[in-house]
Amino acid sequence: MRILIYSYNYSPEPIGIAPLITELAEGLATRGHEVRVVTGMPNYPERRIYDEYRGKFYLTEIINGVTVQRSYLWIRPEPSFSDRLLLEVSFLVTSLLNALAGKRPDVMLLTAPPLPVSLPAAFLSWIHHTPVILNLQDILPDAAVKTGILTNKKLIGIFAVLEKFAYQTATKISVIADSFVENLHNKEVPEDKIVQIPNWVDVNFIRPLPKEDNLFRTVHQLNGKFVVLYSGNIALTQGLKTFINAAIRLRHISDIAIVIVGEEKALERLKLYKETTKATNVTLLPFQPRNKLPEMLAAADVGLVLQKRNVISFNMPSKIPVLLASGRAIIASVPITSSAAKTIEQSGGGIVIPPEQPEVLADAILTLYQNPHQVKLMGEKSRKYAVDKYSFEQALNRYEELFAAVQQP
Repeated sequence: MRILIYSYNYSPEPIGIAPLITELAEGLATRGHEVRVVTGMPNYPERRIYDEYRGKFYLTEIINGVTVQRSYLWIRPEPSFSDRLLLEVSFLVTSLLNALAGKRPDVMLLTAPPLPVSLPAAFLSWIHHTPVILNLQDILPDAAVKTGILTNKKLIGIFAVLEKFAYQTATKISVIADSFVENLHNKEVPEDKIVQIPNWVDVNFIRPLPKEDNLFRTVHQLNGKFVVLYSGNIALTQGLKTFINAAIRLRHISDIAIVIVGEEKALERLKLYKETTKATNVTLLPFQPRNKLPEMLAAADVGLVLQKRNVISFNMPSKIPVLLASGRAIIASVPITSSAAKTIEQSGGGIVIPPEQPEVLADAILTLYQNPHQVKLMGEKSRKYAVDKYSFEQALNRYEELFAAVQQP
């Protein structure tokens, strides 16, 4: 098939949707499909165009058999509201020109967020008579409203119209969690339009590795410590101050190390809070190169998933399959009715606690610290669940089948 993937994020961006879409595109290419990706210049998570791409308006690359068409974005490290609008508009305009500069696709996969890309996608679908699969990684505008990013009532109304348009013009909607299905049902999206395909993880790349002789532990003076690791986005949906406040309650146990890995500017904000609260057992580190990710995950005894209490039916952390595949126990400080909670409970690989309660989080860390056998057993269950439920080959098969099915008359 000739497949066009319309995605705001793509490699070399290290976290979020970019690694997933990159793996999907390259996996489809290895199966003989002609894959083209329309994306922006890489900028995430720093919100700054990477040095090697700066100053370019358009750039086409061939990477691992995939044609990657990049275009200019209006991007600012600390965007104002007008900057956010200009970002959306810039991607709409420049990406459409790129998308038109290629062969007619047999099928198009559109990732959201952002929602406005449904407009050029619908136009391409109309002129090419091409089916569109809308892949929802977050549900907008719900996510933006609940986290306080979007407060203007008129704009909320505009985005609600965009959301409805995106669902109506898509041939199929692929969602990553069962709570997304419920959300769409409540918005009267036809059931036969929704397909649930969880996000995946390359279980051959992310795999259990020994803690002994672990370079990450050695470099950061973590040998002999019980390491609780958070690695990923530091934004409005997480609430990392809860983690630091929990760490304060564990300062008296020198064997427990709290490690937070994230984008450097976000870490600067946390550093001030860490110093103010005298959280001396917290280590803040920048993102590691992707090839070092398995080693970093293996340095942990426990991986942490954090969400705020209002994050329920519109978000599913992509880090969960990754943590499960690493074969480590998990503490999920998330809403009890969320997809994240259900996944961790079903896996048997971790414990679920209420969000935004540092004292409860501290108790959970202490419990696992005092029960190494339980930690080992949870890690084994994590790995098994990831292999059974989240293997990349399973997801690739399902997307390939979906792409074939939407082309049938």
